[in-house]
Amino acid sequence: MLPDRTEDFTADPVELFFDLAYVFAYSQIVALLIKDPTWEGVGKAALLFGLIWLPWSQVTWTANAVSGNGRRVRALFLVATATSVPMAASVPSAYDNGGVLFAVSLVIIMLIGFSTMTLALDRGDDEYRSALSWIGVNSIGMVLLLAGAMSEGDVRIALWVGTAAFVVIAMGLAGRGDWVIRSGHMAERHGLIVIIALGEIIVAVGLPVLDALEGGAGLPGKTLVSLMASGTLACLLWWSYFDRVGPALEHRAEALTVVRDRGRYVRDVYTGAHAAIVGGVIVSAAALEEIALHPGDEIPDNFSLMLVTGLGMFTAGIVIAVWRAYRVIAWERIAVVAVVAAVLIAGASLEGATTLVIIDLAVLVTLMLEHVRIER
Repeated sequence: MLPDRTEDFTADPVELFFDLAYVFAYSQIVALLIKDPTWEGVGKAALLFGLIWLPWSQVTWTANAVSGNGRRVRALFLVATATSVPMAASVPSAYDNGGVLFAVSLVIIMLIGFSTMTLALDRGDDEYRSALSWIGVNSIGMVLLLAGAMSEGDVRIALWVGTAAFVVIAMGLAGRGDWVIRSGHMAERHGLIVIIALGEIIVAVGLPVLDALEGGAGLPGKTLVSLMASGTLACLLWWSYFDRVGPALEHRAEALTVVRDRGRYVRDVYTGAHAAIVGGVIVSAAALEEIALHPGDEIPDNFSLMLVTGLGMFTAGIVIAVWRAYRVIAWERIAVVAVVAAVLIAGASLEGATTLVIIDLAVLVTLMLEHVRIER
């Protein structure tokens, strides 16, 4: 049963349970980035991230329209959660013999989202017609996804890129329709997935601790410094999003009174910009894991570039979201990425742990300067 369109609600525990399955998926993408830190490897990992972002986003939009506390909806969400496990497990082999399992899992999750959303809408409503339009375009992408799984090599990649293209087209066309938008729930769900991604940093950099302790060598000082610096960076990223940006984006969504305007806003700010925010955290986690594993060495060029790229993606997502909401540019956020790039270039001969401490200080100072400017 569709709740009243003016009613907002918090995320149901079954939605949080679904999110936890993505911890496994994100960790697999981090492992891929570390295994192949080349442009080709990063591109393949980015494509996989985009493909798994699609069903998560679809399920989020579905839960935004339909309260997850009904037993039938909860049952469907649990099926989607169970399906997410083989999806995540097949990420490392998605371009090899795990492609079929990966694609089929994604399609099943999407179909669950589609069916749940349409079952909750009245067939005569504008929202129902909007959902059918969205499903129609995405169905073409699903066909390409399955066709790619049946293919090999570059053909598979090309077809999966086609899937991503049809998803983007569907997002653009969705702006013409009417949707049930509960801004508080949408903000909470995207905030939770950001936390899930930030948690991946903690998991990634914790590996050196296990290796050192299991080897009986204790915890070297440089490793401890790199762990603390990585954890501090994760905390700074959390603060940079949740202290001001997250609440401000939600406030702007609540202030929009036209249903179609709110739908477009949520599409741009949450479904679109947050993909860059979450993806940036994942890329950064891969670089931080490499630094934590070798804290006394210089950071390899490819992982330095990965760290700048990850922080740049995270920052770009926030800058785009803030501009879309308030038509202002967060100049300090852009400046800190340039500072981090300069630190990595100028300090290329520094140990990884030392470089991370300098980057933490740069990010902290930038956030403080931004806070002072806004408060004044």
